[in-house]
Amino acid sequence: MKSIIKKFTSIRLPFFSPLHIYFDLGTTNTRIAIKNKGVVLVEPTYLGYNSRIKEYIFFGAEAKTIVGKTPDFIKIIRPIVNGILYDFDAQVAYLARMMEKSVNPYLSQYRFIKPPIQGISTSPTIATEIEKKAVEEALEKTGCSDVFVIERAIATAAGCGFDVFSHEPHFVIDMGGGLVELSIISGGGIVGQKALKTAGDNMNKLIGNYTYLKHGIVLGEATCENLKIKLLNFTKDETTTNVRGKSLETGLPKTIKLKSSDIREALMSQFHHIVDAAKELIELSPPEIADSVFKNGIALTGNMAAVKGVNDFFIQELKIDTYVAENYANATIQGLVKLDKDSQALFKLVGN
Repeated sequence: MKSIIKKFTSIRLPFFSPLHIYFDLGTTNTRIAIKNKGVVLVEPTYLGYNSRIKEYIFFGAEAKTIVGKTPDFIKIIRPIVNGILYDFDAQVAYLARMMEKSVNPYLSQYRFIKPPIQGISTSPTIATEIEKKAVEEALEKTGCSDVFVIERAIATAAGCGFDVFSHEPHFVIDMGGGLVELSIISGGGIVGQKALKTAGDNMNKLIGNYTYLKHGIVLGEATCENLKIKLLNFTKDETTTNVRGKSLETGLPKTIKLKSSDIREALMSQFHHIVDAAKELIELSPPEIADSVFKNGIALTGNMAAVKGVNDFFIQELKIDTYVAENYANATIQGLVKLDKDSQALFKLVGN
């Protein structure tokens, strides 16, 4: 009986093609796009869980704004950690709400029979088969009838405008919130990669440690992130701002003045880790690949690519032309849209 039902539900009416939905499940932000519609949602990957009523009550930007301000019975959860699905139930609840917010309005035009949904997502190369399967199951639970998961680095490279199936190697450094992925893409696959957890979220913690040790002040996670966004640059510009936290001596509010040079000092070691990883990746590559990297340069993506002068920093350290991709923030999700234009290419990448 079950096999009959499965065969019946797998029937595709000729005039009812699937609705293709693309998911970039990032540690910091989740992006959702719809075929022929573009990116329809960009929301922080945060939830608020009320342990008294055992329900998720805050989602996305609303949940992020209350970090550090909630009573004990409300816990702020981040279901994606270092690019890996960490809390399955929370992620399912989060995706259900985001789908309701971004996709359901497009389904409302179908009054009686809604089209099947084909979900296309990514996972980092460091994810295990079990972790990739968890992403598939989470999307299936939120209404996707078919799910394809491809390697994030390939989608990001495609979003940078590269032909990932050509045999011309391209080097991409994706600097996100949970992971920094350094990848060399060629021939439809990854020929070399390194993944670092010294990404945006870890940098926020280092800023907190820096102010704690140097100025005797405790700052919250949101404050540290705002300082990174506002002050960090690799130019000669010296921006200054006042920041308020809790004094270690008195426990009372305390205001200090921080400059761009302070934030650079706090985070410089992390950027040198990225430089060292890039050097090692090139050193371990065959001469032909290294030559192509020097010729084509390095593309930077992810929100950290928005830091002023960061490409000049890498040029100075690596002696290789480095540039910020045109659509650096949405490179991964745009790459999924681009790859899905050729169904055969998509099948090659998922191995089906």
